[in-house]
Amino acid sequence: MKKNIFLLLMAILALSSCSKSLSKKEVEQYTIKGKDIAMATQKKLGGTLVEKMKNGGVREAVPFCNTKAIPLTKEMSEKFNVTIKRTSHRLRNPDNKPTDEEVLIIDEFSKKLKSKKALMPVVELDKEGKPHFYAPIIIKKKCLACHGELSVDVTQVSDSIIESYYPKDLATGFKEGDLRGIWSITFNESE
Repeated sequence: MKKNIFLLLMAILALSSCSKSLSKKEVEQYTIKGKDIAMATQKKLGGTLVEKMKNGGVREAVPFCNTKAIPLTKEMSEKFNVTIKRTSHRLRNPDNKPTDEEVLIIDEFSKKLKSKKALMPVVELDKEGKPHFYAPIIIKKKCLACHGELSVDVTQVSDSIIESYYPKDLATGFKEGDLRGIWSITFNESE
């Protein structure tokens, strides 16, 4: 009798875990929300960064990124009741290290970009059952002063400044249109 109850409970658990997926409508909703949140966060980060570059170039931009980018991202996370992260396969800040899931997404985006396929955001449930939005971050021309090729886009002076703040930096050598990394947004409350 106890064995039958145990088997019944296991079957119910198995069935309920299999049914955990997002509907097409939910994927569309989280895609729209994720894009909006990523765009708002990029606008806030990028707007300040552009201002720093205008006022003092890399000498002002790099210290801003070093001390303010993660707190600003956290502020936007709180505003939208999500967890926002920018991560990459080539890190500048080790605090942005990708999770195993993020590495898989980055690899998938990299493969698609190499195959000249369109990069579309991905929405799926994470290990905790929370909706998770991933979108590519593509290098733009204005990003090359800090992320481009050494001695081509990034001057020796700029490289020295970057290295003084990020001694283990791997985030240079990019070209316009390359995959810089991803937005990784976890929705804390499912709809």
